[in-house]
Amino acid sequence: MLMNMKDLLAVANKNNFAVPAFNISSYAMFNGIMAICEEKNAPVIIAIHPDELRHIGVDVVKAIRERIFKSFIPACIHLDHGASFEQVMVAIQAGYTSVMIDGSALPFEDNVKVCQKVVEAAHAANVSVEGELGTIGTTDSTSEAFSKAIIYTKPDDAVKFVEETGVDTLAIAIGTSHGLYPAGMKPELKLDILKEIKAKVFIPLVLHGGSNNPDKEIGESVTLGVNKINISSDIKDAYYKKMREVLQNEALREPNEIEPPCMEAMKKVAAHKIELFQANGKAKLY
Repeated sequence: MLMNMKDLLAVANKNNFAVPAFNISSYAMFNGIMAICEEKNAPVIIAIHPDELRHIGVDVVKAIRERIFKSFIPACIHLDHGASFEQVMVAIQAGYTSVMIDGSALPFEDNVKVCQKVVEAAHAANVSVEGELGTIGTTDSTSEAFSKAIIYTKPDDAVKFVEETGVDTLAIAIGTSHGLYPAGMKPELKLDILKEIKAKVFIPLVLHGGSNNPDKEIGESVTLGVNKINISSDIKDAYYKKMREVLQNEALREPNEIEPPCMEAMKKVAAHKIELFQANGKAKLY
């Protein structure tokens, strides 16, 4: 059941759960994610970043659409962190049903302008739009340091941003970071900011950098009103750790022997996230 993200998250917002947005970098990963979401009867967002799209190729999106059309679970295909209007248009033409335009590093007014432009184009094609206000941190596991500071979202700015842009969903910054946290670093989410934004902004809220955060805090964020949580590093880490283990057997060369154990390792992580986000069984609501 292929949907845009506005309609997908409207149900999550009404019923107080979060839909996982899993980043996939290959068709095998996509198949694994669809299989576990169908097993858990959970809605899902298939997130494909521009870098991932360059790797798998735009033509694969057609096959992803066909697979989702045939599924009984609701799903959308989402452009993760589109950096320009041109990247957004490539995604829409390829068959995505949702796009993110990330102008979070821009001054507020410039962020508004680029979002307005994307909203006008995307909505004409029934494609939903995610914007971002504030910045998510980025971890560097080799140096064990931040490579990008977090700028927390200001609740009043969030209200103004949503009103002026017309975005369908809003990614907010409350203390998460992209990537896996290095040893000794413990993220602390500012849930008080989330509470204040949720009280003032009525479109679905998004949490980026959902990997490797404490379950307790992520679970609380769902209870407090986050409706979409992005997971990339956690599932890829599981997938490729298992692949390195499998490839210790140098006699293996066939993907159908190498990849299935990796898919199973990834599915275990994804299943945990689905339950943590309270999305299991929620496909019945659509």
